[in-house]
Amino acid sequence: MTPDDLAEHPVPTTWSGHRAYASRALVRPDSLESLRALVRTGQRLRALGSRHSFNDLVDSPGLLVDLRELATEPDLYVTDGGAAGVVTVSGAMRYGALAAWLHERGWALPAMASLPHISVAGAVATGTHGSGDEAGSLATAVVGLELLGADGEVHALRMGEADFPGAVVSLGALGLVLRLDLAVEPRYDVATTVLEDVPFAGVLGEVETVWASATSVSAFTRWDGTCALWRKQRTDRIVPDATLGVVTALGGRPADTPRHPLPDGDPQACTPQLGEAGPWHERLPHFRQEVTPSAGAELQSEYLLPRERAAEAIEAAAGVMARHRETILISEIRSVASDDLWLSGSYGRATIGLHTTWRQDVAAVREASLEIEAALAPFEARPHWGKLFERADLAALYPRWEDARALLARYDPAGQFTSPLLERVGLR
Repeated sequence: MTPDDLAEHPVPTTWSGHRAYASRALVRPDSLESLRALVRTGQRLRALGSRHSFNDLVDSPGLLVDLRELATEPDLYVTDGGAAGVVTVSGAMRYGALAAWLHERGWALPAMASLPHISVAGAVATGTHGSGDEAGSLATAVVGLELLGADGEVHALRMGEADFPGAVVSLGALGLVLRLDLAVEPRYDVATTVLEDVPFAGVLGEVETVWASATSVSAFTRWDGTCALWRKQRTDRIVPDATLGVVTALGGRPADTPRHPLPDGDPQACTPQLGEAGPWHERLPHFRQEVTPSAGAELQSEYLLPRERAAEAIEAAAGVMARHRETILISEIRSVASDDLWLSGSYGRATIGLHTTWRQDVAAVREASLEIEAALAPFEARPHWGKLFERADLAALYPRWEDARALLARYDPAGQFTSPLLERVGLR
């Protein structure tokens, strides 16, 4: 099949429907040969994953490329006498499908995001994360990857190589990611409990203890002075009684029925709670694979803060958030472990993420974002690459920024895989 033979499909919208991608058309190559021929035309291309982006990171004046027709069955390699393993997965595969496949075979990922619906390559490329003091972003599970570069050749990168830390969270700008190797571990169970009406000031005063109180902790708030703590604990690990005692002393009450993060959301959309232990992939995400996640028609933003200044930063932004409370559906605060991936929001520092789900009002969210970013400016807040943000001068926030720019230019000299966002922030 030649590039001229590829059927061009209408450009889709983002999953929340708030905008269509600014591209000419969508194509779905069904072989590596047809994809290679398409790349060698030199036209502008961007890979399209699960469409869970809210800005113009994925836009291209040329074509969007859906790689699902190239997907293959995962391959699992067991190491260390059965104590660890590596799974090779197509970049277009969704985490929910991968997690179920792994669990059936006795294996697990170390972390998952709130949504199981997102694609592996897209989540990795943007540094998307779940929550947990010991859990890095989803990209930290990557030990190798293969991508089709602008030269039409497949490039393999492995952990330990010089380019690897710049190639994992690469924003889709190095090429089209075909496969990734992810570290896995034996499967485990998790139990979720929800503590409601916890004084928010108390939580900010005990950031270290609260986020150490379970494997994964999220604090949900609508900036009314209280929050709900969603605590997901691995059943094969123990939290010290002293830590649990601090959380209990904060106040609040245990939820006695299942909850949804949104006050008026349907709990049936969420994974099981009430301390009922179950498989990791049916507990770590907030939402079930088979339902519409979160609110659906929404917008999202997130700012990644240095953990040691997180309480101070959130307090600085709290007044702004409260003023825009009518536009906010919910805010979620999570923790992420430090990593060494050059463009990761958690590069070089333990991180607290301030995530907000907004009503679908672009003008109102933009106004709020400008105020939030001004409040967070003294705290080196890094915006999530796939969410809404206004700031363009990001270079000072990433110590390896110039190395990342050089890597992108070396792999893609003509900017075939660039996008408006990458140009706006100066990476291309």
